[in-house]
Amino acid sequence: MANFYNSQDPKTLYYWGWKYFYGDGVAKDYAKASQYFSQAAQLGHAHAQYMLGLSYKRGNGVPQNYEKAVYWYQKAADQGNADAQFGLSCGYYNGEGIARNYEKAVYWCQKAAAQGFEEAKKWLPKFKEKLASSAPASAKSSQDPEKLHDLGWKYYEDDTSTTDYAKAAQYFLQSAQLGYAPAQCDLGICYQKGQGVPKDFSKAAYWYQKAADQGHTYAQYMLGVCYEAGLGVPKNLSKAVYWYQKAADKGDAKAQCDLGNCYYNGRGVPQNYEKAVYWSQKAASQGIAEAQSNLGSFYYNGRGVPQNHAKAALWYQKAAIGGIAVAQFCLGLCYENGDGVPQDHAEAVYWCQKAADQGYAEAKSWLKKYK
Repeated sequence: MANFYNSQDPKTLYYWGWKYFYGDGVAKDYAKASQYFSQAAQLGHAHAQYMLGLSYKRGNGVPQNYEKAVYWYQKAADQGNADAQFGLSCGYYNGEGIARNYEKAVYWCQKAAAQGFEEAKKWLPKFKEKLASSAPASAKSSQDPEKLHDLGWKYYEDDTSTTDYAKAAQYFLQSAQLGYAPAQCDLGICYQKGQGVPKDFSKAAYWYQKAADQGHTYAQYMLGVCYEAGLGVPKNLSKAVYWYQKAADKGDAKAQCDLGNCYYNGRGVPQNYEKAVYWSQKAASQGIAEAQSNLGSFYYNGRGVPQNHAKAALWYQKAAIGGIAVAQFCLGLCYENGDGVPQDHAEAVYWCQKAADQGYAEAKSWLKKYK
């Protein structure tokens, strides 16, 4: 495997740590992974800090040490890393490596959930429930919409003995009817997926609209999706862009990615490559692999930005690691042609094979010719 970055580049150190941690193209080696993560973490790479914390928690390649796990989780969490924020919340909740503190557990879990981290969204109600039960407070009224919503989440959680989508939808409905935006959004999700209620895109869009009108970010994004695809509402690209913009302005990464796509393709707005790059950059910086792949294409073709094959290869690599087949194929071509990276046929085959393994037709054709 080629290494075309300076060894003091934290992104490259993290990249090799990741490969050794998961055994991607190299023999799995937790000890080597932790060494790379440690170097990158000390250079301030947030996700390397998280992975080093995870290694200490599990004892992967380093002696198990909960205190060091918490130390590195905190470093990454302070930089806004959602994985680390959730890991830190679990540390506080379980009292592993740090004194148990349910209030801080809820605080960090909320931070992660606000970024759309699914595990945090899943466990936040339990953390809140534990905090409430540990504090001397009177029982909340059954008409408290937040409490009803929390009860709904208790039944909505996957892989637990209490999972019951029908009960979850009932509690979400009661809370939604009291005007609670998070419950309105979650009820929309239930109708969209057919969880606990019959699948009904019209009702999903109805509840997304209710929550979106109150400023709920994810509901605004999902309402945009409904308008772009014509799910439960008449297809309307201008309205899709309107709601994507609302959510994107508040930092929703998926909305930023989709808004960038709209500007690139001229869907609902006049085509504007510069704005496509702007919003794709926002989403890519938050780790959205599709946006990273798009950004690679923009730099490679010089659309909205000056042509720069080195930057194209960098973004293609990020997206390729994230599993985007087209990015894996384009990165392979960069290696084959020496576009932005040193020419390396073996590396080209490696990435094109990754894309082909996902069924990407162009990669399959390329491999037949050049492997």
